Amino acid sequence: MMIQHQNRDSKGIRISIKKEEKEIANTYIYILTNDLHKEPFALLENLFVDESARGQGFGTALIQEVIRTAKEHGCYKLICTSRHKNQRVHELYQKLGFREQGKEFRMDLQVKSPG
Repeated sequence: MMIQHQNRDSKGIRISIKKEEKEIANTYIYILTNDLHKEPFALLENLFVDESARGQGFGTALIQEVIRTAKEHGCYKLICTSRHKNQRVHELYQKLGFREQGKEFRMDLQVKSPG
């Protein structure tokens, strides 16, 4: 058996919202490719809105900007993850057109510090 690695192009974009010079919300979108589709796909990760700013539409604005950015990059799909207990975010995702598709599995890896 021979295992090979091939680098693939990807792009990470951090999107944030400031209010009165203070950042109150941010998220990340990653544009990724694989051999199954000629178009890239996008991954929405780590949506965060400061507690003091929740319920004011900032999460919606971020997600709408992520959707626009994914379309701008020609992505054929946009996926996101969320913890089971975060029902409020689940409702927001569904309101904005996402649907529950599958199950996420995760393995936390210890990262060694350089040096």
